[in-house]
Amino acid sequence: MKSESKFYNEIKKNIDQISWLRLENSISLGTPDLLAYNTNHTFFTVELKVSKGNKISFSPHQIAFHFKHSKNTFILVKTQGSRSPKLFEGSKVHELATSGCRTKPIAEGYEDIKKVFNSL
Repeated sequence: MKSESKFYNEIKKNIDQISWLRLENSISLGTPDLLAYNTNHTFFTVELKVSKGNKISFSPHQIAFHFKHSKNTFILVKTQGSRSPKLFEGSKVHELATSGCRTKPIAEGYEDIKKVFNSL
């Protein structure tokens, strides 16, 4: 199983009050991995990234998507060896591409991430 698939299963287990839909999309390049719907009836997208270190790799299509759609888009990053994922707003995609995990997240750890997703 790919590392992003394992990460997705971990998200479903730890943030179960959100309705998650995994998008397997090879036609519209750059589309985030997850479409989500919270208890406030708000849709949002989440791009999943698993990184071995500080660097986070994005395709030009992913960068363009988050640049164009800056509201209710998120990037969730888990570095190998870390138990706590970090959540970033999609509008931070350029900073993440250049500075990686040194970028300040809006939430870290599943409890804080739940609060952000439920506040939308």
